[in-house]
Amino acid sequence: MGPESAAEVGAFHPSTRLYRFTTLVFISLLTFGSYFAYDSIGALASTLIKELHLGRETIGSLYSAYSLAAIVIVFFGGMLIDRMGPRRASLLFSVLVTLGAVVVAMAQNTWMLFLGRFLFGAGSESLVVAQSAIISRWFKGKEMALAFGISLTISRLGTLFSFNTEQLIATYFGSYRTALWAAALLCLFSLLCNLVYNALDLRGERALKLPEAGAGDRIVFSDVRRFGASYWYVVLLCVTFYSAIFPFTALSTDMFATKWGYPGDAGGSGSFLVQVFGSFFHMFSTSGGITSIVIFASMVFAPFAGSLVDRFGRRASVMVLGSLLLIPAHLLMGITHWNPIPMMVLLGVAFVLVPAALWPSVPMVVEESRVGTAFGLLTAIQNLGLMVFPKASGFLIDRTKDYTNTQVMFAALGIAGLVFSVLLLGADRRRGRVLEDTRSA
Repeated sequence: MGPESAAEVGAFHPSTRLYRFTTLVFISLLTFGSYFAYDSIGALASTLIKELHLGRETIGSLYSAYSLAAIVIVFFGGMLIDRMGPRRASLLFSVLVTLGAVVVAMAQNTWMLFLGRFLFGAGSESLVVAQSAIISRWFKGKEMALAFGISLTISRLGTLFSFNTEQLIATYFGSYRTALWAAALLCLFSLLCNLVYNALDLRGERALKLPEAGAGDRIVFSDVRRFGASYWYVVLLCVTFYSAIFPFTALSTDMFATKWGYPGDAGGSGSFLVQVFGSFFHMFSTSGGITSIVIFASMVFAPFAGSLVDRFGRRASVMVLGSLLLIPAHLLMGITHWNPIPMMVLLGVAFVLVPAALWPSVPMVVEESRVGTAFGLLTAIQNLGLMVFPKASGFLIDRTKDYTNTQVMFAALGIAGLVFSVLLLGADRRRGRVLEDTRSA
């Protein structure tokens, strides 16, 4: 773009900060619906178990179906983004997300539920990849960390709303199916936001001659053999850590309802919107609200934690601390009947610390030309854990009729993560403290 006066450019020209951050809002909303729909199964777990006569293993398996699709698609999603471009690829993924959510809402039997979750997972994970590539293109060299922080916060609002409103929707309207349709409608809303983003991006691309966005995490298998010990410790920590968080939240609302007797919603009277407000006001008194503590902590504090890690380094040490916090949190919820809120706060702190240090560490332990493969492989292996452990958790609960063994399993994953993070700390020291040195920040 040639030299133009402010008047000629206009307040909403693609070169302005206002335009960039307006586009960011719609980019962030690409995944709002999918975040809501992903956890709708967990938020409605107790109701689905009762109404559909499902075992808790089946509830866990619905999350496993999502992760199976994510594993399959991660090998092709990056290539699709490269081939189709981020706009068309993101629209394709948004359609898959919406279609999957609709199939889940319409499901009359278990196999349709699994089909819907598979379609949903195929679109959702790739949509996150596309979203990251899009943000990188718009904010490269301009407030990148801030942009990713804002995007994460807006996206995870979907999860927060899911855990705090899905059971209320089911109760207020008299059917769990209405709640599932609400998830599908929010996925449709995100699809419409995608159309707005496409229009804004196309205008910006033409005005600013923006480069094409890369896939970001396409896997090149010839790169894998060049990865050192530090990378693989990060991978193993990622698998164990996230397997102790998301498979837990898949059935935690059921645990809080069954073991502690927390209601699914806050009750009350008045209009639906009044009751929605009440559900957030009484968030610590419902099973879904207590589950959402973990997500709320991450949503609010993750951007600040990321900034602190960037400033002070000590990434491996932060991962050690975060992994350590998982162990007492899960153990105490498994073997005691103490108030679970303090333990959920511990999990929330862990979920702030570890991701803030883990994901930025990947480009620091692999060569720049192999970062895409590193992230792609990490995502695929992470989803292996997210495929196995929700089903394992449900299986243990169904067989033992309590939650002790599954919480011990999650605590064991925390112990494994602690071991891997300590090994990472040692490997980093041998490599010259790349992750720990504040000068690398």
